[in-house]
Amino acid sequence: MNTADRLEIHELLGLHGHLMDSGAFDQLGSLFTPDVVYDLSAYGGGLLEGVEAIAAAGIALGDGNPVGHHVTNIVVSMEPDGTARARSKGIGVTADGRAGSVVYDDLLRKTASGWRIARRTVTPRRTPLRAD
Repeated sequence: MNTADRLEIHELLGLHGHLMDSGAFDQLGSLFTPDVVYDLSAYGGGLLEGVEAIAAAGIALGDGNPVGHHVTNIVVSMEPDGTARARSKGIGVTADGRAGSVVYDDLLRKTASGWRIARRTVTPRRTPLRAD
């Protein structure tokens, strides 16, 4: 994986928080492939399939959405088939000041428009000193 690809993926993962926090659900196509699978099973939310499903879930959650999504500790690797894997930590801050930590496991594909997340699994971190 070259430096330009790696930087583009880091920028893409950072953009996620900005778009979600501003409610720019109409711009989710700049983050995800049209056939994205967003796995919220660990939260009881099942699989969201497609950009429209992610947008609808965000709209439905309304004021329950975090006021801040912060992505950190990004590690990127290239797969033999040309896709990339990214693993990152997420910190969500709610309007009342509570915070939570998650792990994002992403599969990314390079499209004509650049790198996009094709599958994301969100796993909450609730226990210290435990492997993800």
